[in-house]
Amino acid sequence: MTEPASPRFYAHPFDDDELHEECGVFGVIGVADAANFVALGMHALQHRGQEAGGIVAHDPEKGFNSAHRFGYVRDNFTKASLMEALPGPLAIGHVRYSTAGSKAAVIRDVQPFFGECTLGGAAVAHNGNLTNAEALRRELIEHGAIFQSSSDTECIIHLMARSYQKTHPDRLADALRRVEGAFSIVAMTDTALIGARDPMGVRPLVLGRLGDNAYVLSSETCGLDIIGAHFVREIAPGEMVVIQNGKIESSRPFHASQSRFCIFEHVYFSRPDSIIGGRSVYETRRQIGVELAREAPVEADLVCPVPDSGTPAAIGYSQESGIPFALGITRNQYMGRTFIEPTEQIRNMGVRLKLNVNRSLVQGKRVILVDDSVVRGTTSRKIKEMILDAGAAEVHFRIASPPTAWPCFYGVDTPDRSKLLAARMSEDEMRDWIGVDSLKFISLDGLYRAAGEAEGRNSACPQYCDACFSGEYPVAPADQIAKGFEMKPLKAAE
Repeated sequence: MTEPASPRFYAHPFDDDELHEECGVFGVIGVADAANFVALGMHALQHRGQEAGGIVAHDPEKGFNSAHRFGYVRDNFTKASLMEALPGPLAIGHVRYSTAGSKAAVIRDVQPFFGECTLGGAAVAHNGNLTNAEALRRELIEHGAIFQSSSDTECIIHLMARSYQKTHPDRLADALRRVEGAFSIVAMTDTALIGARDPMGVRPLVLGRLGDNAYVLSSETCGLDIIGAHFVREIAPGEMVVIQNGKIESSRPFHASQSRFCIFEHVYFSRPDSIIGGRSVYETRRQIGVELAREAPVEADLVCPVPDSGTPAAIGYSQESGIPFALGITRNQYMGRTFIEPTEQIRNMGVRLKLNVNRSLVQGKRVILVDDSVVRGTTSRKIKEMILDAGAAEVHFRIASPPTAWPCFYGVDTPDRSKLLAARMSEDEMRDWIGVDSLKFISLDGLYRAAGEAEGRNSACPQYCDACFSGEYPVAPADQIAKGFEMKPLKAAE
């Protein structure tokens, strides 16, 4: 196995008021130098995790090799010397933003994870979060397991090693039956590429074909597009596929469950050029803006997105309301996570290092700002101040998601509930605290309508996971409850 590099890495100093993008997984089988295709797929999925990335590849003659690096894919997995060390027709990759385990930059936490057992080597990459990982970890350590990372994903490798099943796919299924929470898995042995989704299908995973006999697994369809792969279908909730010798075997090894795909994938996480459930992510976000304009109209001169995630919704709001769309805020496209060591003076610059207001455009205007969410609210306040400093007459916020009042335990790095603005304040109180002329969020029903559910949310059996808005968790977060997290009372949820 190749040795990982360990450069010093600095997290972005201004991202504590955003929901971070979980992780992305990608795998290819049946092409020469599969790792090169995986690197391209990881690049397309970079929006899902910018902290670090890794690739494990297998070659029949040279065996398993791996590389794990901090930072962007483009800065690491484009070097010929590195990619030549990852030969073979089978490889998997992972881009990471930590949602479980250490928040510090520790190379041993970077996936995919590899392990040897009696059946040979296997590697696993995971998007999601296991809500009983801490209990499993304690159990495994008590039985002699030695963990190398702080990641919940390593539990899967240990559970596979302890399984008595006769094949790697059966051992993986055996392991996944022990875990709770959300998982979209891309795994590999020396001959097979494996994909699996949890029974609720919280996180996305799609299957593609490259040529006649090569296959691809990706978190999103945009990962298929970059390598010219043909979209075959989504991996179904609770399904496992094993791809070997040009053939695909499908099974349903987990208990049947109501599908609860994460609705925030539609709002923010997925790339707008991806397709989810046969529906364009961009079109869903544009339709959110349409619903917002119907639910929360206001007299104004301009509709401006908070770039870049607010843009499709702002377009929809403008189209429905008839108010002109304008790019009143410009993002610095060269502001990456690997920034200089932040001094206090730089921290105080805050949002201005990422965003700048088009002063001549907004001066004297009544401006509607469309953003994807409000988390802590500090960024919203700073953007409002920038717009007013540029001479805007009024500032109205329209938010393309309901109030985020509950933390996510299924693979999103969310602040504690006490730090979520909507958990402490009403909508009117948030408006006054941010200091804008008006503040309106899309309703939960409106969000569901925008996502294709014409009748809105089925409160008796919600079609999506919307726990961050509703407080209704489809799987109880066992580890967090053990630490004292209080679930929403059932009476309030009915």
